[in-house]
Amino acid sequence: MTGTQQILFIQGGGAGAHDEWDDKMVDSLSRELGDEYEVRYPRMPDEGDPSDARWSRAIRREMADLEDGAVVVGHSVGGTTLVHALAEQPPERRLAAIVLIAAPFVGQGGWPGDEFELPLDLGARLPHGARVHVFHGLEDGTAPPSHADLYARVIPQAQVHRLPGRDHQLNNDLSEVADAISPDSR
Repeated sequence: MTGTQQILFIQGGGAGAHDEWDDKMVDSLSRELGDEYEVRYPRMPDEGDPSDARWSRAIRREMADLEDGAVVVGHSVGGTTLVHALAEQPPERRLAAIVLIAAPFVGQGGWPGDEFELPLDLGARLPHGARVHVFHGLEDGTAPPSHADLYARVIPQAQVHRLPGRDHQLNNDLSEVADAISPDSR
């Protein structure tokens, strides 16, 4: 697949998230990036009842099909699970970037962890060489915007993007995310 960069977008959780919510975000990202990018958008198992174990397995399977230089994007609980899976078991392929969108922080200062807690040295455990971007809308009523600051503490190499007037879905406008992914922003 020469000339086309792969993007793996991991949906958020909740009944209908794949087909009624996050699909609009994926459409925006695909439109903003253009034909030089292939945005993959797999359905996560039991989206209405996300489980770290089930979702991590599914994410690892999806990442196994990626080529070197792919970008992984996770929204909401999909971002939390994605970054946890990457820290626990880095992919075999080199990632160009890791992008978290409105990802709740599980651990000290954030949400309590039923299945896991993000490690304080999270940044050191992520795949080396991958750029890390954390996007959070300042009007997010689901995952508090302060969670972006918690990610910044445990992933010191992350570039944090606080977006005024944006909600948990970033108002279905991923233009800033596309700018961070595209080669022009590097």
